[in-house]
Amino acid sequence: MTADLLTKMISIPSVSRDEKAVADFLEGYLRELGLNPSRHGNNLWCVKGQGPAVLMDAHIDTVKPVSAWQTDPFTPVVEEDRITGLGSNDDGGSVAAMIQAFMKADPKRHTLVLSLSAEEELGGVNGLESVLPVIEAAVGPISCGIMGEPTGLRMAVSERGLMVLDCTVRGVAAHAASGLGENAIGKSLPIIQWFLDHGMQVTQINAGTQHNIVPDCCTFVVDCRTVGRNQEVLDKILPEVSCEVKPRSTRLNGTNTPLTHPLVVAGRAIGLETYSSPTLSNQALCSFPTIKLGPGESARSHTAGEYILLSEVDRAVEVYLALFEAYENLG
Repeated sequence: MTADLLTKMISIPSVSRDEKAVADFLEGYLRELGLNPSRHGNNLWCVKGQGPAVLMDAHIDTVKPVSAWQTDPFTPVVEEDRITGLGSNDDGGSVAAMIQAFMKADPKRHTLVLSLSAEEELGGVNGLESVLPVIEAAVGPISCGIMGEPTGLRMAVSERGLMVLDCTVRGVAAHAASGLGENAIGKSLPIIQWFLDHGMQVTQINAGTQHNIVPDCCTFVVDCRTVGRNQEVLDKILPEVSCEVKPRSTRLNGTNTPLTHPLVVAGRAIGLETYSSPTLSNQALCSFPTIKLGPGESARSHTAGEYILLSEVDRAVEVYLALFEAYENLG
């Protein structure tokens, strides 16, 4: 089941905002399993049980393939325990494991919600954020969630948020040979260094119109992996830098689920290790406590030759079931 599902998912391009084909396939696949999935855009969900709702979410979209792929990223390569292909690790392994765990689960005291969501790689507004109100209208407020991501089956109880900043530095244009003007690139350098010194990454830069004109404008993009509320981080940045700073969004905040939360307690009871994740996920879109947990390793994501081990997926099914059982037993 696992190999067949993963090979079919990999072979259907599902780059963020272009997930319709894979959502169509998964909707049919779930129906073949005897489930009755609901759909909102390219998001799918299934429900079983009664009681406070527990969400299991994995995303069906991928990033664009990088240029270093030596094989066709959309043609899965199966080698014994290993499947190579775009999206196999992020997030096909979690999708496959969560579907199987949902099928096998027998909730006694809770409503279990399986969510297969779109646009996670972009933090898009048409992904989990758009479907959560629809799910909660059907089952009531969600009490907690398990977000399927490649964590090596460690339990991420917190993660950094994301804030992307568009920065502009102004100068004064002049002929490059005149010794006049105010070079916007030169003015940008100490500002860029400030961001780098404070743990943020400048990932894009643009300036100048031609070689013989002193540039009067330099723009650059800063990727901020934040702890806590983005607006608070932004309020601290603005007085420190002498340039225009415009956040694209402040909605993807960092998250932190207390170690005393029953879901975390249940995870530790079955031997799961806890850690803080540096990568963003759908946790940032949830107003309820969540953990991030799934097969595969984060370091494989977004790389050429991305792969997942079938044994990792099989183990994840066991872990999800054990975690949910332990959570239910806590009452």
